[in-house]
Amino acid sequence: MAFWNHIYEQFDPVAFHLFSIPVHWYGMMYVLALISALYIAKWIVRKDHIAISKNQLDDYFIWVEIGVILGARLGYILFYDTHTLYYLTHPWQIFNPFMDGEFVGIRGMSFHGAVIGLLIASYLYHRRHKLPFGRLMDLVAVSVPLAYVFGRIGNFLNQELIGKATEVPWGIYVHGTLRHPSQLYEAFLEGVVVFVLIYMYRQKKRFEGELILLYGVLYGVARFIAEIWREPDVQIGYICCGWLTQGQLLSLLMIVGAAATWAWMRQRTTR
Repeated sequence: MAFWNHIYEQFDPVAFHLFSIPVHWYGMMYVLALISALYIAKWIVRKDHIAISKNQLDDYFIWVEIGVILGARLGYILFYDTHTLYYLTHPWQIFNPFMDGEFVGIRGMSFHGAVIGLLIASYLYHRRHKLPFGRLMDLVAVSVPLAYVFGRIGNFLNQELIGKATEVPWGIYVHGTLRHPSQLYEAFLEGVVVFVLIYMYRQKKRFEGELILLYGVLYGVARFIAEIWREPDVQIGYICCGWLTQGQLLSLLMIVGAAATWAWMRQRTTR
């Protein structure tokens, strides 16, 4: 366990340099997440004989990729950043990868913002190409969870979103303090567990769009639980009761919204 406990002391977050630009494992993991989501979607389309062509799926992926990146960055600025007003009045800085003349990449992404961006991009694609919105969303619900595992591994490799102090033998030392590897807990709960449950349920769905609503509930629950072992964002801290984090609050809203929509849709389909 000693090597694992001290892995950050022996690991460089920078994978390699492209000329003078550092390429982080974090960025590579997010690229893998996007690519794997596409290939999982193609596999599900073939396996379940979903009426979406390869060209439509490739085209849709581009729309979604743009929506996710824009939504994730803007969501972070609105939900987590303490300089929201600055970015809103200086929008050209939102995607500026340089700080004081040094390339640092684009830092700060929000999952809940990414979901909003995905929904908007999917709706616009649905309106333009007339593919059923629920069908697109159900495909997303099955394709995203396993791909999301790469994103959480990226957080782990980038030594961010650290866990709370602990004495468990599998903890990781961060600046001299043993902490829960909460990013890996999130990868398992929000990625693997959510995927298995949705994959097993997908053939039992009663209406198009049900799987994305199930995803909203399951992800929200998994995220809420996982954040029990995660330090709150340092710039925000706990927002209520000495234990509720911003991520948990957004997850609760996600659960309520998805569950309410699910109940409404089920009522409509049984009339």
